[in-house]
Amino acid sequence: MTVIADTGAIIALIDADDKHHDEIRVLFEESPGSWVIPWAVLPEVDYLLGSRVGDRARRAFMSDVAAGAFVVEWGEDSDLERARKLDTKYRRLGLGLVDGVVMAVAERRAARAIATLDVRHFGAVEIDGQPVLLPRDA
Repeated sequence: MTVIADTGAIIALIDADDKHHDEIRVLFEESPGSWVIPWAVLPEVDYLLGSRVGDRARRAFMSDVAAGAFVVEWGEDSDLERARKLDTKYRRLGLGLVDGVVMAVAERRAARAIATLDVRHFGAVEIDGQPVLLPRDA
């Protein structure tokens, strides 16, 4: 089962002090190779780790990504267009680039799940394949 990971889920996975850390860690450890991080999530995770968790966590994440500890989806041109269309359709939500790309990648890869803590955005948008939201739907 492919799981597309959003920023909040990756932060919770790494930050042991995050209130969702334990449940996200358990979900990740069930099948770490099935988790895919879209390219657009990487700079957000880098920034948030550095500003909220610390430089050590930020650097460790960067090292893990470079070493192949996470599967990174580098995307296709069509992902950006799909993200734009979702952002336009759900204008009132203000999805933005990152959430739109996560959703576009989930559709294109026929993901069965999206790991996210952002239920406000991801729970309101209907995308092809209707992936479940983890941990909400676990």
